Amino acid sequence: QVQLVESGGGLVQAGGSLRLSCAASGRTFSSSAMGWFRQAPGKEREFVATISRGGGTTDYADSVKGRFIISRDNAKNTLYLQMNSLKPEDTAVYYCAARRVGFSSRLDNNYDYWGQGTQVTVSS
Repeated sequence: QVQLVESGGGLVQAGGSLRLSCAASGRTFSSSAMGWFRQAPGKEREFVATISRGGGTTDYADSVKGRFIISRDNAKNTLYLQMNSLKPEDTAVYYCAARRVGFSSRLDNNYDYWGQGTQVTVSS
């Protein structure tokens, strides 16, 4: 079993930055691909970014490419999402998720464990 706890959300003005963290329990973090997803009010959950178990492969949604950076520290069992040049449309609850395998994926149904989410609000 893996438990994921997100932190770092908050209220920020457009153009600002936030860094989300996701602390993972268990000894399987370094063998797990990880992802960030988000869900805005009234919308379906959508893919944001994913990273392979070793961090060598990353992938981003077009809407965040060039602004967000996903990274991980396997020694600390922690996943990060650096969010720069934030826009009001980035407002959502952000979730981290873990796979049982090491290959990254854009598909939320490929993920086995989910955190409780952290709210990000970007004001215009």
